[in-house]
Amino acid sequence: MSQPVVLVSKRDGVATVTLNRPEKLNALNHELRATFCEAMQALRGDQEAGVVIVTGAGRAFSAGLDLKELGSNASIRETGNVTFVSVIEQMEVPVIAAVNGFAVTGGFEMVLACDIIIAAETAQFADTHARVGVMPGAGMSARLPRAIGIRRAKEMSFTGNYLPAREAERLGLVNRVVQGDQLMTVAHEMAKQILEAEQRVVRQMKRLITRTTESTLGEGMQIEQDYFRAYNSSRNLGAVEERRAAVMERGRAQKSKD
Repeated sequence: MSQPVVLVSKRDGVATVTLNRPEKLNALNHELRATFCEAMQALRGDQEAGVVIVTGAGRAFSAGLDLKELGSNASIRETGNVTFVSVIEQMEVPVIAAVNGFAVTGGFEMVLACDIIIAAETAQFADTHARVGVMPGAGMSARLPRAIGIRRAKEMSFTGNYLPAREAERLGLVNRVVQGDQLMTVAHEMAKQILEAEQRVVRQMKRLITRTTESTLGEGMQIEQDYFRAYNSSRNLGAVEERRAAVMERGRAQKSKD
């Protein structure tokens, strides 16, 4: 009996979505893309999933689109008029990419759509659109320059060279690099820390940061002020002060560990 191409597990408020086509390096064929989109859309309505972790089975996160299916009439839109990338963007809760290995082209675009990126030491990133002779269609040209700067993005896209995890960390592409056997542990620890925060604010902050970074500085400042007035006017100041005391205590505890 064949294994599902996408695995979903939930624990303590965290949903883990695993691309499960390891024998093909989790290449994104139609079945995998459609199943992934369905899984993510189902999690959007799941009140028990406050953070989503996306990872891959085997030695790759994803090698990108299955080129055998890429023809002149091909579309990356699946059921519900979403793509394997836009379905990540549309998540209201934070999405963490736990990059276990190769994240190439379409797989790299999936990673770039996530809110936080944690990579195993063996992870590598590459944009091979120019190498294989196709144009990007899932956000590479928009997100990669914003992540590492326009010139480095051009270098990656023009050459198709692979970027090792440690270099990706140095460039600010990934949040942190960890040993491979610690990848999911660290991802879950970060998810737990996110869940300890005020969830309504976390979700609003996710929307806010997305909107402001897609705007000019002036527009972004105005958008933030709009969120500030709309949200903070309804807050219970006593509850805020209680949370502030807990935050200060947490800061002292973290400092003592350094």
